[in-house]
Amino acid sequence: VPPDVHNVAQAAGISLHTYLEQESARLQPGESGLLALDWWLGNRSTLVDTDLTGLILGLTVATTPAEIYRTLIESTAFGAKTIIDAYEHAGVPIHTLIGAGGLPEKNQLLAQIYADVIGKPLYLAGSSQAPALGSAIHAAVAAGIYPDIPSASHVMGKRRPDPILPRPEYREVYDALGPLVQGVTLIS
Repeated sequence: VPPDVHNVAQAAGISLHTYLEQESARLQPGESGLLALDWWLGNRSTLVDTDLTGLILGLTVATTPAEIYRTLIESTAFGAKTIIDAYEHAGVPIHTLIGAGGLPEKNQLLAQIYADVIGKPLYLAGSSQAPALGSAIHAAVAAGIYPDIPSASHVMGKRRPDPILPRPEYREVYDALGPLVQGVTLIS
């Protein structure tokens, strides 16, 4: 991110991250013309190849940091959708998503893009310390307080009541972009 963007965020009294989120939220899906493939650390799920690399297509000298920011969020959402699609293709239905941890809680744009791209309601965990709560749930089962994880989760686990719903008008755009991002054929 160039220094002038840092300066604008600082002058507005907000973090660079918050500034990029706000600017990216003004963009419509597909508006920038950018597409990204999120294999920055390899594809460890569906293709099981840690040597694969990520990429961004469509960059120009006029591309803004906000456009790149939004495209990278969209790419990770498409990566998650690819994994969910693989589960569903194997007969494991996924009806809702639960976002846990810092990013879904702190970044409304990210949470909304995930719901829009994946096309399923996204609930947020009821605890800001979901990983620690998960450990406590497992410890309670190990200590014999609850007979199994579902029983302990029912009592100890919570989710926020109102889901983030996919927006139909954005789903159409993301459904059209999906095959471009998800349908990459690897040439050996």
